[in-house]
Amino acid sequence: MENLMMKALSMDMITAKMFNELHTAVTEAYGEERGRQLIQDGLNAYGLKDTEALAKKATAEGENHRFYDYLPNHVEGEEQYADLTPFARFSKMFAQIAKQVVDNDEEKGEDVIRSAVEQFGLKRGEGIRQRARTNGLDNTSDNYLKNYDMARSELFEVDTTHKENEIEQTFTYCPLGQQWADDDMAKYGILYCQMIDPSLAKGYNENFEVVHDEYVLKEGQCHFEFKMKDK
Repeated sequence: MENLMMKALSMDMITAKMFNELHTAVTEAYGEERGRQLIQDGLNAYGLKDTEALAKKATAEGENHRFYDYLPNHVEGEEQYADLTPFARFSKMFAQIAKQVVDNDEEKGEDVIRSAVEQFGLKRGEGIRQRARTNGLDNTSDNYLKNYDMARSELFEVDTTHKENEIEQTFTYCPLGQQWADDDMAKYGILYCQMIDPSLAKGYNENFEVVHDEYVLKEGQCHFEFKMKDK
């Protein structure tokens, strides 16, 4: 069987996927009019010119998204974050939308944002499973990182240990978490951190569980144990 080398998804595509889930979760929770206003306020705070740049890049790479629903045909102004990494831009956009939702309705808002991240993670996890299947590989713990959809940037400082049916990872630097910390947005960023890896793992294999007992935004590092349960 031919082994197909699959290109990793860009962060612009991943950011667009995250935005789609935020749009869906927020508008379903608060109604179309109020939900859209909350998202619009978040994008306004992030910057419409920077949003347009994300939209164009994601579209050019074939990712359908809802960004243009919130943008005028002609966006005035200059980009603020063109010199930042795509990870920093992801973090800033996510935090500004989450802030609008959580500050509007804290307890429910946090659940809405977590729900958006959960759906984002589940769908990406399903995609990782398909990437493995395409190359004739089962969705085992050994094949999870080998078929991961996001490029492993050198901006992440991580130690990975593979054991039988288990992966242990310790991130001593995460550009997403660092950006939230630098922007004093940890309250909103942690909602992403709490949900993303368990959701990715579950989408990949419903028996793949994640113990996430340390967070960059709390303990200064992220520690994970990915374990494949017995069926």
